Amino acid sequence: MKYLYLVRHAKSSWADVAQADFDRPLNERGQRDAPVMAARLQQRGVQPDLLVTSTARRALKTCKLFAAAWQVQESVIVQQPQLYLAAPPVFARVVQQLPQTCNHVLVFAHNPGITEFANQLTNVRIDDMPTCAVFALAFHTNSWQEWQKADTEFLFFDYPKLQQ
Repeated sequence: MKYLYLVRHAKSSWADVAQADFDRPLNERGQRDAPVMAARLQQRGVQPDLLVTSTARRALKTCKLFAAAWQVQESVIVQQPQLYLAAPPVFARVVQQLPQTCNHVLVFAHNPGITEFANQLTNVRIDDMPTCAVFALAFHTNSWQEWQKADTEFLFFDYPKLQQ
């Protein structure tokens, strides 16, 4: 089995409206929400082998906050510039190229592409992935190269404002 957790970056700051979109940092809520969501995943037994992230500042920071909450080395973080504002086919290529040795992978990226990609993977439909949301899937395969042909199982959808 291969497990994929799609994570939208945490809430970003719009304090400097002149700042380039790519360079926007997380706001205070985003900095609070990321460790909370990492803890919720830990409570579900998720222990990542690999964290793959957009290189945009807010996505990379969200990823690093998850890594810190799990006390995993930053060496398990792979930065993928193509995930910045990516369309679903880009996500598909990134997943296809994941190392076979990794079974639990988190991908940190942006809307609208991450929501569109999530909606293509199962019959579960979401209108919008809120900031720091996690959409979790299992693929009944031992190969990331075969993930698109595998039976896909929706596991859960969680986000900071969802009451636990």
